[in-house]
Amino acid sequence: MNMQHTASTLLIGLFVILLVLRVPITFTLAISAIVTAVYLHLPLVAIVQRMVQGVNVFSLLAIPFFILAGEIMSQGGISRRLIEFSNILVGRVRGGLAQVNVLASMFFGGISGSAVADVSSIGTMMIPMMKKKGYDSDFSVGITVTSACQGVIIPPSHNMIIYAMAAGGVSVGRLFLGGFIPGIILGIALMIISYIIATLRKYPKEQRYTLKESLKITKDALLGLFTAVIIMGGVVSGVFTATESAAIACFYAFIVTFFVYREIPLKRFITILYASLKTLAMVMSLIAAASAFGWLLAFLQIPAAATKALLTVSSNRVILLLLINILLIAFGTIMDMAPLILITTPILYPVVVEALGMSPIQFGVMLILNLGIGLTTPPVGSALFVGCAIGKISIEKATKGMLPLYLMMVIVLMLVTFVPGLVMFIPNLIMG
Repeated sequence: MNMQHTASTLLIGLFVILLVLRVPITFTLAISAIVTAVYLHLPLVAIVQRMVQGVNVFSLLAIPFFILAGEIMSQGGISRRLIEFSNILVGRVRGGLAQVNVLASMFFGGISGSAVADVSSIGTMMIPMMKKKGYDSDFSVGITVTSACQGVIIPPSHNMIIYAMAAGGVSVGRLFLGGFIPGIILGIALMIISYIIATLRKYPKEQRYTLKESLKITKDALLGLFTAVIIMGGVVSGVFTATESAAIACFYAFIVTFFVYREIPLKRFITILYASLKTLAMVMSLIAAASAFGWLLAFLQIPAAATKALLTVSSNRVILLLLINILLIAFGTIMDMAPLILITTPILYPVVVEALGMSPIQFGVMLILNLGIGLTTPPVGSALFVGCAIGKISIEKATKGMLPLYLMMVIVLMLVTFVPGLVMFIPNLIMG
């Protein structure tokens, strides 16, 4: 075995061993990269430089603004208003609270861009409410967790910005637009299966609102939803970059939360900043470590070897895409989304985009939806953990109750994988 093969085995093997030992993913990536660099007699300053270069990217400035805007809106009362607004639209359907849950997650995902934030904010209110109305615990948790997956593909999504960077400068605006139809289809699919389950289990409908109540709730909810309009409108029109749109949306969210809704005092902003900074520190340190790891992957030509290996399995495009989807879902069950985007993009991009001819936009949405499903699956699904903690049930019980919901998510994933028009229609229509 030559030095390159030994180094490749060391890099991947050490990464897997540390992951199994439950070492935090940032340290796992960094340690694997440093040990391999030492073996290859590479100067450690090169690893440090790659870490710095990994976070020294202008487009990544949008991430702290997205995180802060989502945190402000999450703690400032927007979740409750979105639930009430969704209740007006779909509450009268059989199993109305489940339909409200999905629709509210769709709206909130368009603001926060985070599945875990969605479960934390919507789930805290919806899961106890559903259990009180007679919904089974496993279904209440399951629909909350799976519907939160919309948040990672319905724009704005900071995970799309991470993918755009990892893929070498893919258009963030086109990625945002590409997530619209798949996100909506996912929501509709979950609403259909929720209606079927609600009919079989005889879950109740919700009460009607008066016209006066409906108008007031709609007005309050639209103020919050306009945050997503600012971001998307600025990016798609070309008036703002993604970073500038995120900054303006952050300012707007601050004004609406503290001077219009006024549910929390201004001094609470310090707590919001602390929570946002804590999240940001984890995200940026992860990106830095993954950049060094990714550079060594390229240095050792591991992506090229992976491409060759996959193409030797089969020359059939359908079989290869199914195999890649299975691999991504499997990876998503044991690792969080952001590190997987940074690790798998440079490995799979040459296979899916260059060899199989898929659009980088379609691949990005397919990748993120795959990993979003991973957030809802054991053993390391962070959204599932949060939902089970709120619903006070075991992961095993919740997972068993979610099987019909998983089926709908996989069907949508197959549509995204094999029907390019679902992803590309809006980006091509609006941005050419």
